[in-house]
Amino acid sequence: MILLAMGGISVGFFVFQVQKATRLVLVGSRDSRFDSWIPRIREFIVGWLGQKKVMRDRVAGTMHVLMFWGFLMLGSDMLDLATANAFSKKILPSLLKGPWNGMVELGYTMALIGCTAALVRRIAFTPEKLKGKSQLEGNVILLLIFTITTTSFMIESKEDPSSFWEPLGYQFSQIGLEDRTVVIAYWLHMLSICVFLFLIPLSKHMHLVMAVPNVFFHDTGPSAKMRPLAIGDDGKAVPLEELEIDSFGVSTYSQYTWRQLIDGWSCTSCARCQDVCPAYASGKGLNPMQVIHDVRNYANDHAPLLLSGETPEETMMERITDEAVWACTTCNACVDVCPLYIEHVPKLTDLRRNAVMETMEYPEILNTAMGNIEAASNPYGFGEHERADWAADLDVKVGEPAEYIYFVGCAASFDERNQKVARSTISLLKEAGLDVGILGMQEGCSGDPARRAGNEYLFQMLAETNMMTFQELGVKRIIASCPHCFHTLGKEYSDYGGEELEVYHHTEILSILQEEAKLPYLSEVDTEKDRSITFHDPCYLGRIGGVIEEPRKVISGVDVEPERHGRDSFCCGAGGAQMWMEEDADKRVNVIRAEELSETGCDTVAVGCPFCSIMVKDGLDAIGSEMEVLDVAEILWEQIQKRDEEIHNRA
Repeated sequence: MILLAMGGISVGFFVFQVQKATRLVLVGSRDSRFDSWIPRIREFIVGWLGQKKVMRDRVAGTMHVLMFWGFLMLGSDMLDLATANAFSKKILPSLLKGPWNGMVELGYTMALIGCTAALVRRIAFTPEKLKGKSQLEGNVILLLIFTITTTSFMIESKEDPSSFWEPLGYQFSQIGLEDRTVVIAYWLHMLSICVFLFLIPLSKHMHLVMAVPNVFFHDTGPSAKMRPLAIGDDGKAVPLEELEIDSFGVSTYSQYTWRQLIDGWSCTSCARCQDVCPAYASGKGLNPMQVIHDVRNYANDHAPLLLSGETPEETMMERITDEAVWACTTCNACVDVCPLYIEHVPKLTDLRRNAVMETMEYPEILNTAMGNIEAASNPYGFGEHERADWAADLDVKVGEPAEYIYFVGCAASFDERNQKVARSTISLLKEAGLDVGILGMQEGCSGDPARRAGNEYLFQMLAETNMMTFQELGVKRIIASCPHCFHTLGKEYSDYGGEELEVYHHTEILSILQEEAKLPYLSEVDTEKDRSITFHDPCYLGRIGGVIEEPRKVISGVDVEPERHGRDSFCCGAGGAQMWMEEDADKRVNVIRAEELSETGCDTVAVGCPFCSIMVKDGLDAIGSEMEVLDVAEILWEQIQKRDEEIHNRA
């Protein structure tokens, strides 16, 4: 009767809290996540069961995996003990009892090792991110797991354990524990399980429940792809001329989708997102982990109103804060590193949409860039007729059909420093014999700055205009040297009629041309190796775009990698429209990155992004470094020119 009362209370409370959380999640708006079943099942097996992302942190990941897999194996034993061994004695075939007991003991052993290691780490070797923060909740849970696992071996010792299948239980049986000791162990075991069940929905351990739908219904689309204002029956964006919507972005809790809201109950507070966030690292008011906590806390604080269909006076912007919303660089590092597939960035960009297009409460400094884009189709404000001036002497097709169109981008069109990148890129493509042209004054901004800043309406206007130009010229293949254009044209224009576009980053094409022997490798033309090179991976190229090896191949590898590189690279600070906003001089992301690059000891930083080029150079200047910053195309073209000049001089 005591066990029934304990179990009834804990299970009842657990079910009540889970259904409450589920109801709060279902308050959210519609979200079509019932597609791509095979990829979802595959990623669920690898990501949830296989703990793929958890293991990116080898230390904490190993401890978590031991407890996770351990509980999967020992779960059936909890049911067995709670029902007076009904499962093992009346249901389980005798042939399977040995293997089942072996699996259960292995599970308890793994969980014990994992929780003991985690406790020691927390108490004796406290990670920096946990210092100064309350660890009571986590320590209590670990102590409960410790109690559950250790008492299991004591209980097992009185069940005639097999020396083969249950070696630990057998060893305890040899000690000859008194019956009273084992009875106490049993009640401690069951009490710990009941308390554990009671605490799960009240703590971060709610992820044990919500992680399943969160991982399964993850976004199967391209990384960091934003959604249109409205999607028609054909699955494409509704054209602006047909658009009829009453609100823009997100202001209230219920305007977030149900999938976005599950994130609030899935967070494990592991702080991995916090650890990789450039805004947080530079001291700004954004902590991606806190954003997710804010969603859950908001729901719990306003639960009666939300469940009754009413809207609380407090907006989501007020809860998350405008400082946090406008500090995000949209680098997607938080999303990429999260072991439970939480989507932090869309929560912030949806709030930006509402601030820009509805409440008009956004950083005023954005007005200059947005006004220039709207008037001149570039954030710099230069006239459209100047877009091709940089290529006046290069004998390149302008506004004519070509096999490849080099989408120059605003930076390389108007910024003097990045015009050199455009010239080098076109020169290399012509050197390889490629049929390539540029759009000239017909090219407009890809819309990335407008979209990341929340001006979705302006972005769609630009996308539709550019698509009309592409269709008129029969553009099929595009080369972009700006990763933001590369991402936007290649991943996001598909919603606006560009699903057949083939978009390449210029480093991809250069690498292909080298493989085809149409361009030399850097090692072939730079035989004296007159510079040491490190490479800074742009977020929208490496982590988001998946282009990591190609830039390195173009320059025949790097001499020293920065500590954070590849998909783990650290942001330069320009993304998310930050390029067009003011940044506190004491909280500059690019300075942090510049210091990391400077520590490599190389004399040259190779880049593959016009914004990274500017931000990294400014950061290096700020710390007094004399490192040179060059695009990979510049490095290769410079050496080809040098080789040709030497050949000419010898002739």
